[in-house]
Amino acid sequence: MLVHDFLRDSAQRLPDKVALVCGGRRLTFAELDAMSNRLAAALRQGGVRRGDRVGIFLNNSVDAVVGIFATLKAGAAFVVVNATTKADKLAYILGNCAAAALLADARIKSADLDALRTAVPSLAMVVLCGRRAAEAAGGEASLVAFDAIQESFPAEPLPRVNIDLDPACLIYTSGSTGDPKGVLSDHSNVVFASGSIIEYLQNVENDVVICVLPLSFDYGLYQLLMTFRFGGTLVLEASFAYPAAILKRIGEERVTGFPGVPTMFAILLNMDLSSFDLSSLRYLTNTAAALPPSHILQIRERFPGARLYSMYGLTETKRTLWLPPEELDRRPGSVGIAIPGTEVWIEDDAGQRLGPGAVGELVVRGRHVMRGYWGAPEATAERYRPGPLPGERVCHTGDLFRSDDDGFYYFVGRKDDIIKSRGEKVAPKEIENVLHALPGVVAAAVVGVPDPIMGETIKAFVVVSGAALTETEVLAYCRRHLEDFMVPKLVEFRAELPTTASGKIRKTGLV
Repeated sequence: MLVHDFLRDSAQRLPDKVALVCGGRRLTFAELDAMSNRLAAALRQGGVRRGDRVGIFLNNSVDAVVGIFATLKAGAAFVVVNATTKADKLAYILGNCAAAALLADARIKSADLDALRTAVPSLAMVVLCGRRAAEAAGGEASLVAFDAIQESFPAEPLPRVNIDLDPACLIYTSGSTGDPKGVLSDHSNVVFASGSIIEYLQNVENDVVICVLPLSFDYGLYQLLMTFRFGGTLVLEASFAYPAAILKRIGEERVTGFPGVPTMFAILLNMDLSSFDLSSLRYLTNTAAALPPSHILQIRERFPGARLYSMYGLTETKRTLWLPPEELDRRPGSVGIAIPGTEVWIEDDAGQRLGPGAVGELVVRGRHVMRGYWGAPEATAERYRPGPLPGERVCHTGDLFRSDDDGFYYFVGRKDDIIKSRGEKVAPKEIENVLHALPGVVAAAVVGVPDPIMGETIKAFVVVSGAALTETEVLAYCRRHLEDFMVPKLVEFRAELPTTASGKIRKTGLV
């Protein structure tokens, strides 16, 4: 099975069923299958070939969904980039993977698009989406409007060219160097991971899943892929910016599944839910950061008819652990056991397996262990190492865990300083690079401060010289140069920062 078979098979089995509710539109599996076939044909004509990469720089939208499946049908791998990503980082990602084509909103400034195409010479085709697409394309051969493609290209499927070992997608995640790394997943990785999750969530065709998470986030992306695989309906929203509207939508669409992160659940727990019809909810899921046990208790009280699944994962394996809902009362602090068809254990620094109660690094074995990092063999070798059997590789998560006597796992902390805030992985180095570019800043260090709701809050320590910078000015500068989830919440000015003997900033001395 290939990932685009999720849509094709459901379109053959349930052609007239509504598959996607998004932006005021209701599209069936057959309609989406035809739309993605047309775009796939256009991508092929535009020069996209088997194994190429196609960037999708869009908000959650019908066009983004069609783009994902069209890319796969064209034989390529999709790369969904968060729509709030700044120009320099977008250029880095597309350049790093040598993207052959890009789907982007027509509202992108022409100067920014010209600069991007200059910085990424591999870009042979840009598909512009949205109301102004035809006007923005301007008749240029390498610029084409999404709607024009839908009007002029055939809906017949292209010949299948892939096998399940071919790349399906690249998901870029922050790395300790500050540069994002592309986690490469082949078709078999995605097929296995989605099937394993569907198994323990017990998804069926009449499930309606609402997704308020960006498709650039693997948690959001898999809501789309899984729902199309089991033949359900996906209600795709732009964000969780207006919680009351989302709750109303749950009632209107009779949503059965709500995937969230701790910040969302914290907001819901502070709302009066009595005026909303949430009776259709069958399950809630949480990952990114662990829910505080007190929040778990409150969620269960506020959503008595829904099963709550606490989970743990990382982009490099998609999902790793899940806690059966019936275990919540006995182990509210646990994130569970290995997902179906996989194996996990804990090792010390010498590679020895540890027993219950001991703290060590979580190691993951299974078909969901992704292929590695795009163009980064050294980083790949560090994360993906030889496994118990000859020729296999396992994933060393970099996260510290302990287990209990029954084999349930508990997250302890991270081996490196990557910050996980609001469900996103944030590299301090990336923020520090921006801070160092602010006139007057001579030194900066960024750390994660434990937070019961955010997982971690981002705090910046700054040393200035010859400038009277304020916290407001620092934060405003960060907002101009960073995605919103990377902007520090706290800024502390210091006369100096502690350093090691080699002159490196010692972050352990800051908090």
